[in-house]
Amino acid sequence: LDGLAARYKVLADGGRQFTSLQVPGDFVDLYAFLLKTMDHGVIALSPCRVILADHSKLRSITERAPHLTRLLWLDTLIDGAIHREWIVAMGRRSKVSHLAHLFCELFVRLEVVKRTNGMSFHLPVSQAELADVLGLSVVHMNRVISALRNSGVIAWANHTVTILDWRKLQQIAEFDPTYLSMTREPR
Repeated sequence: LDGLAARYKVLADGGRQFTSLQVPGDFVDLYAFLLKTMDHGVIALSPCRVILADHSKLRSITERAPHLTRLLWLDTLIDGAIHREWIVAMGRRSKVSHLAHLFCELFVRLEVVKRTNGMSFHLPVSQAELADVLGLSVVHMNRVISALRNSGVIAWANHTVTILDWRKLQQIAEFDPTYLSMTREPR
């Protein structure tokens, strides 16, 4: 319902990689109710208010309400689309483009759930935690943030990201929000 959480994996050397960020309104691991064991952890990055869904009730809902089943399936499909974008960003985008893309994605996702203020959004993470999203050292993360600040597209202070030039940020990110499927077709 509220807060910021992340899925993560821990490597043998103790390093951590965040594999997704969960914003208000997201199901955290909807598909988990079909699996016996999770292959990752979930961590709250800020104070979170959540609702725990009983698996037997979810199963009952999916058996009784085909429309709700399709909406839950859609949530899982969007989750997969976000994962694909993150894989492309990790493998093929420059780190500056990767961070710009993340900021664009978070802004769009938070705007839908009314957690933006104009062109600003709260991002309650440290540079070290953000480095765990992008797979960078903290020193390199600092350089990437500085590059975006110096290009005049964002300001980031007191855990608030302000987008100063949306079009330029989108260009740097090569951001196309289509994968987020924010428009819904009537049933």
